[in-house]
Amino acid sequence: MLDPRLCRSFLAVAETRSFTAAARRLGVGQPTVSQHVRRLERDAGGLLFARDTHTVELTARGQAMLGFAQTIVDTEERAQRHFRGAELRGRVRFGVSEDFALGELPEILHRLRRSHPLVDVELTVELSDVLTQQLRAGRLDLVLGKRRPGAHHGRLLWREPLVWIGSAATVLEPGQPVPLVQYPMPSITRQLAVEVLERAGLEWRAACQTSSLTGLRAAAAAGLGVTLHARSLVPADLVELDGLPEPGDIEFMLLARESVAGPAAALAEFILDRVAR
Repeated sequence: MLDPRLCRSFLAVAETRSFTAAARRLGVGQPTVSQHVRRLERDAGGLLFARDTHTVELTARGQAMLGFAQTIVDTEERAQRHFRGAELRGRVRFGVSEDFALGELPEILHRLRRSHPLVDVELTVELSDVLTQQLRAGRLDLVLGKRRPGAHHGRLLWREPLVWIGSAATVLEPGQPVPLVQYPMPSITRQLAVEVLERAGLEWRAACQTSSLTGLRAAAAAGLGVTLHARSLVPADLVELDGLPEPGDIEFMLLARESVAGPAAALAEFILDRVAR
């Protein structure tokens, strides 16, 4: 039987790729983490990490250990909650911008379900400003979305550059209005795109308007026009384009109702942990 304490240390190293960072996350000394990993390697019959002075990588045996270790840790935590009468249950009304729905969201929801199987999720995918309005109206508990730089609502998760994207075959004709592929208002990236072009004295036209990221990608990939997108979330079938004004940054935030607790607090914890990693 694998010791859950050893599994926790192993998972922390696997997630952070650092014995020092794993020790900091667990609140123990680095020698303790190293000892735990050595003991688990002895139980597993071989090395779980390939280490040198600069990198820590999982071995094939370590990759195989991931699922087993996570199951052991999750099972122990569920058993403790059950016998303490603290099994979390209820519903969380979660709003998320579509950028995340096709990226990080499945992993976040998977972790929530694995740790809190009695929590139900009511998921709303919408524009960030629409989600913010719904939360303020009491129709959502938690929102994972975007905001303009300088805005103060929500907890800042990270900030990154916006980039102009389109098809690799896209050609912008000099002297012609810039063709924009846009979300409807109140899209934040639509507002920023228009502001950037108008400050630069460039004309633009609405070449295509769509309410979904799938439609946005299809229109841009077909060469109908260009759009603004966060650099880390650029779809694989689109490319960054040069020749247009620098669009600045976008901020990603987590917004919760006052005194968030229960299922919403648990989901917020998973989101913050995912961002930290």
